[in-house]
Amino acid sequence: MPEHTAAVRHAALAGIDPRTLYLLAKLRQDVFSLEQKATDPDLDGRDLDPTTTLMWLELPSAEATAMGLPGTPVAHLRVLREPDGTARIGRVAVHAAHRRGGYGRQLMAGALELAHQIAPGAEVHIDAQAYLEQWYAAMGFETVGGLFMEAGIEHVAMVLRPGRG
Repeated sequence: MPEHTAAVRHAALAGIDPRTLYLLAKLRQDVFSLEQKATDPDLDGRDLDPTTTLMWLELPSAEATAMGLPGTPVAHLRVLREPDGTARIGRVAVHAAHRRGGYGRQLMAGALELAHQIAPGAEVHIDAQAYLEQWYAAMGFETVGGLFMEAGIEHVAMVLRPGRG
């Protein structure tokens, strides 16, 4: 269970308030570019696709609440509907200070529920960072390919087949 109650939020890019969108972009930048030293740009245009939903966990913040603003995103991902009808989850990022608190699992559970809503009966695909392969396997994903490099980081293709997870 997460260490603090986090609200699950999701929206298409156009439906996200500017402050939250900025904080989501900063979270991804902090994790992928600064911490993990990804060699490819994070902003790849897929967030603009009308079939993409951004999902995040938000913790309340006294400062934000006092100003009537949403809380602070601590974990983020995106769910995409692929042209072949499958769903894809990507850009999974949890702020370093909030790892090992259950937020990643909570966010993935919400993402899988959303993926099944937007693509009923379809497979869910991920390109998992290799060191997280077993973490995703525990959710029902199976490895469907060997190691490959993406953005200078080892990844492995995985799929969650209908009826699993």
